[in-house]
Amino acid sequence: MIEVDASRISGPRRESTFVAQRSNQGGRIVYTIRIPLTSLDVILPLPDPDQPDPDNRKVDSRHAKAFGDYIRHQAEWVAPTLLARDNGGCMFAEIPGTEGTIGYLTIPWAVGALSPLSTVDGQHRILGVHESIRQIGEEIRKIEREIARTTKATKAEQLQASKEKLTAQLKRLESESVGVDIYVEPDNILARQMFVDVADNAKGISSALKARFDSSKVANRILDRVIGHALLKGKVDLEQDRMTAKNPNLMGAKHVADLTRGVAVGVAGRIGRQRERELADEVLVEMIHHFLDCLADGFRDLAAVAEGTLKPIELRSQSLLGSIGVLRVMAGVYHELRENQDATDEDITAFFTRLDPHMNAPVSDSSIWRQTDAKQDFEFNASAPVMRTQNLQHLVQVITEWYGNPPADL
Repeated sequence: MIEVDASRISGPRRESTFVAQRSNQGGRIVYTIRIPLTSLDVILPLPDPDQPDPDNRKVDSRHAKAFGDYIRHQAEWVAPTLLARDNGGCMFAEIPGTEGTIGYLTIPWAVGALSPLSTVDGQHRILGVHESIRQIGEEIRKIEREIARTTKATKAEQLQASKEKLTAQLKRLESESVGVDIYVEPDNILARQMFVDVADNAKGISSALKARFDSSKVANRILDRVIGHALLKGKVDLEQDRMTAKNPNLMGAKHVADLTRGVAVGVAGRIGRQRERELADEVLVEMIHHFLDCLADGFRDLAAVAEGTLKPIELRSQSLLGSIGVLRVMAGVYHELRENQDATDEDITAFFTRLDPHMNAPVSDSSIWRQTDAKQDFEFNASAPVMRTQNLQHLVQVITEWYGNPPADL
């Protein structure tokens, strides 16, 4: 006689159970759990960029992809807890002896329109995780097909190495999890208010703070060492992105990162992954310090700022060099002269010295900036160039050409 162990058959059950902590917040019961990344789109509705949730914002697929790429390529990734709302469909069973604070939370799967959970905060993370895992799986299957077709041993070895790398990536993601706070709120109107409250009370991170703390980018990672230069020391705003007329600092942390990129790859250049790997931190610090030396040695007003005899507020009132745009342009000029003109720092300092008498602000119609090809980049009576990227690029090109073929007034 055949005996079947019925306890091993799941049957039609479409739910998952997690150990959960139960607490209270804002008059609601909150369940806190950890969910494996591979279960996120099972427990929570998968966001659809083409069909927005009426109780949430529209999902930006590019933003979701960026998060998926981040967790895929950054093994030390970090992400905040997701927030979800339970309309009453989850079941909590207390573990004896915990006074109701710990128990088993059973959550029906997010199938169709009957899902008990909806996302309050974290749609982009959910979609990003789903797409990243799906993409890795597709890439593995594609490589397997190529391995089956190839007749070259060397090619097969390369494909196998790629497959093993992707498989390791997938196994890592399958072993990791993210926190979820589930708020019990049966009322649809109050659930919508939850989303508004979360969005209204969130404080975004400024570009200046990102430049301080985002160590994944070399331009940000070396910030503390770059601002040790005399021209910047004690004159960089580490909190704000904009330099208002009354800001006592020369620039913000974001602008230091902009200058660093300008010196390394040009005024409109981007430091991609490959370039990130090629650029040694110490080499880039030395490079940007050399550029700052050229600024301080070539322009009298910046020398006075470095020495502390001229305040940045005063600089902005009288010189184009108080403009972040002009400093970015000079970083781009430095890059072009070093990379394409074989100019030394001494050559560039001498060139900056020739430009120095023309840095008075605001710009007059008789100035070199209005009487040459630079005219399209400076408006009359302006104290800064037009900040569109194409204008900054054009201005770099014009000034770089002056190095070998100066106008009559230079």
